[in-house]
Amino acid sequence: MWQPEPGWQRLPGAGPASVGVWQAHEGGRDVVVKRLARPGNHDSQLLTQPADVNYWRRAADVALSRVVAESPGLREAPVVRVEEDDEGVTLVHELVPRTEHPGLWLAACLGRFAGADLGTSPWLTRGLLRSRLALVARRGGWTFLARTPAADVTAHLWERRVAWLDRCDALPQVAQHGDAAPGNFPGRHGDDAVAIDWSHLGSGPVGADLGYFSLTAREELGPLVDAYVAALPPGLASRDQVLMGARVTAVYTVLTRLDWALSRVAEGEGALAGKFRHPSVAPYIRSMQRQVDQIEALLG
Repeated sequence: MWQPEPGWQRLPGAGPASVGVWQAHEGGRDVVVKRLARPGNHDSQLLTQPADVNYWRRAADVALSRVVAESPGLREAPVVRVEEDDEGVTLVHELVPRTEHPGLWLAACLGRFAGADLGTSPWLTRGLLRSRLALVARRGGWTFLARTPAADVTAHLWERRVAWLDRCDALPQVAQHGDAAPGNFPGRHGDDAVAIDWSHLGSGPVGADLGYFSLTAREELGPLVDAYVAALPPGLASRDQVLMGARVTAVYTVLTRLDWALSRVAEGEGALAGKFRHPSVAPYIRSMQRQVDQIEALLG
C-alpha cells in the first residue's frame, strides 16, 4: 500500500481523487508530491471516464502531456516525475515559492491563457459549470437559499439557469484552468503565472475563469474584465462576451457556495436566519453581497 515518506510535510489542498499533498526535499530541491487514488469498486465509475469533469487522473495526464508546460499566460509548475502503480498515480512538481500577484495582472494572464491551444485530448474538461449545477439539481437545487430573504431572487435565477448556460455555450469556447482561485497561482515565470491544481483543465466560455477568479480577487469585476480583454488574442471575443461568461460563472458559483455553506449549519438549533453570522456562513454571504450588481444584471 502506498504511503508518504517519513519527513514529508502535509500541505492543505485535495481534489476529487487526491489522497493528499506533501512538501518534500529530494535531489537537492524542494518538491510537492500529490497522490491520486485510482477509483475502487465502491466509487462512482464516472471518475474513470475521461470526459467526466471529476476524472480521477486528469492532473497526471496534464503533466504527462506537457500541454501547459509553456502555455501563454499560465503554465504548470515544472514536472519532476509521474509514477503510476496499481493503486494510483504520484505526481511530483518543483515547489513554487509563493508570491503576491496583483489581481489585474492575473486577470491579464487568464486572458492570454484563453488563447492557448490545448489540442483535442479526450480528458480535457468541457461543460464545467453545467456539470456542477447538474449535481446541485440532483440534490434538489438551492434548497437552503429558498429559506432565506433572497428566496424569490434565487428561485428566479435557478429557473433560468439552463437559459444562461445555453447562452454561455454560444460564446467563444477557450482554454480554461477550471479552478482559477488566486491560491492556485503561486509563482511567476516572466510574463506568465505559474499555476497548480490542473485537475479541471479544459475549455469553457470566454470569461468563465475570470468570473471564478473574481469571487476571491480584491478588485471589482469591471476592471478585471478590462485587463482580461486587453490581453486576449485579437478578435477572439468582445468585452460584452467576456462579461457575460464571467458574470454567469460568478453568480451561479457564489450562490451554489452559499447554499452549501447554509446546508452545513441548517440542522442545528435555531432558525436559519439566525445563523447568517456563523463563521462557516458569513464569508459566503459577504462574497454574495459583492456580486449584487452581477446578480441584478442577470435578473433584468
